[in-house]
Amino acid sequence: MSFSDLLDDIGGQGRFQFINTILLIIPGIIMASHPLLQNFSAAVPDHHCQTADNTLPGSSWNFTSSDVLLKAYIPVDEGTKLSKCLQFSKPQWHLTFENGSFFNISETQKIPCQHGWSYDRTEFSETIVTEWNLVCDLRHLRQMSQSIYMGGVLFGALIFGSLSDKFGRRTILTWSYLQVGVVGTCTSFSPSFEIFCILRFLTGMAVSGAVLNAVCLNVEWVPIRSRTIFGTLYAFSFSIGQMVLAGVAYTIRDWRKLQLAVSCPMLLCFMYSWYWKCFMFYNGDLIYKPLLIKRTHSYVHPQVLKRHMQKEVESSKVIYTIYDLFRTPMMRRITLCLMTLWCCNSFAFYGLIMDLQKFGVSVFLVQLIFAAIDFPVKLFASASLMYLGRRRTLGGCMLLAGIMIISNAFISYDMKALRTSLAVLGKGLFGAAFTGVYIFTGELYPTVLRQTGMGFGSTLARVGSMTAPLIRMFEDHLPSLPGIIYGAVPIIAAFVVIFLPETLNMPLPETIDDVEVQRRNRTRRGGIIYDLGEAFIFPD
Repeated sequence: MSFSDLLDDIGGQGRFQFINTILLIIPGIIMASHPLLQNFSAAVPDHHCQTADNTLPGSSWNFTSSDVLLKAYIPVDEGTKLSKCLQFSKPQWHLTFENGSFFNISETQKIPCQHGWSYDRTEFSETIVTEWNLVCDLRHLRQMSQSIYMGGVLFGALIFGSLSDKFGRRTILTWSYLQVGVVGTCTSFSPSFEIFCILRFLTGMAVSGAVLNAVCLNVEWVPIRSRTIFGTLYAFSFSIGQMVLAGVAYTIRDWRKLQLAVSCPMLLCFMYSWYWKCFMFYNGDLIYKPLLIKRTHSYVHPQVLKRHMQKEVESSKVIYTIYDLFRTPMMRRITLCLMTLWCCNSFAFYGLIMDLQKFGVSVFLVQLIFAAIDFPVKLFASASLMYLGRRRTLGGCMLLAGIMIISNAFISYDMKALRTSLAVLGKGLFGAAFTGVYIFTGELYPTVLRQTGMGFGSTLARVGSMTAPLIRMFEDHLPSLPGIIYGAVPIIAAFVVIFLPETLNMPLPETIDDVEVQRRNRTRRGGIIYDLGEAFIFPD
């Protein structure tokens, strides 16, 4: 009898599971803001070159209309739209008069902005773009800052994934909460763009460690039949967090205050996370009372519990590394397939949601809609996960999302409603796919390597999310190319799911040997596996 089977045997769906999930959901709501903060803290308002003065040479006449003054200083790029990065080398005062358009300005020299930029601050009072002038020649630094954050998430997955298998989930989770709170708060006081990027990197590390450990704690403490429900409940925390972010960002238009608002609450999560210890251990003995009480009011003695977990205790004495993810045939197949799914889904997901301004409507409204679509889609996906299984649900979500994103690439930018609708549905399906891949990964890997596997998968996801912003650079050459790439990648990845075994209603494997035994027995229809004196049926 493995630990997951023991949970089922004694009715392990009680008060502890709900308290544990709620305590994990609260930080999840807060942390959901950090990956998407770039949409607001690094928003790019309309801008043009700053003019030097507003006085006509040789005259005491002072221009009172800024629109008239701009005609003399700023050339026009498209129609009546002012150039964002160029100005006239000398003021063209004749353009301020009604007949100024008859003058030939084709030979007028245009140069880069000499006196900085003037920004439209009606939507955002201050962003990192306006504070450090990340426009024109420096515009790529905006995308680079997001890639640096994702690099921190990648590094955190590598570091915290292995450390949690060694030191325990709760210890690393508590530290991650503290790091998010402290470093995130310090980010709001960044004196330069370089310091800002370093602190965002460290924040990404901590967010990665917190999410990975929270997912594992949520999955490992619930019985088999309840994994999908509790996993989906935790996934909703990120949807709620995205909606909260839209409201907070709408209220707070300064990036420093916004950064502070989404970071300080994590310090409260750090403080209450210490109370989890009282649920599990007292004087060295496991006294998880809700777990030990069966619905029939019979009891399982702690010594019996320890005996059934002896296999896990022995396995924990062995040091496992990333190499073990590839050591045996089935582990190798699982890891390679999950690498593809994590990377491709994250690539398309962040490629879609990290530039909300391109839809041409309020960025706050788009953020709210993108978050709200998660609820119906994830509820549908949750039902599908429970009845159709992990493989069909995950593959179907990625396939449909990819088709919608590719379709969007060929729709005119003037059709804002249709483009936004397809993007919203695609985002919802990607979010559902993320829920599926988190649950699927936790069920495929054995306990001794579960956190390492989750960390490795998350690492590949960060590779995808780091690459996604760079694809946007192709818009200068072919505007539809990024959308085509963002859609094609998940479509290809959807077919990788068929190489993975179905885990619906299956017990969690404890060791690598369990995974290989399950593989051998799945080759026989209705094969029976005898493990620790218990018979489990694994139908195809």
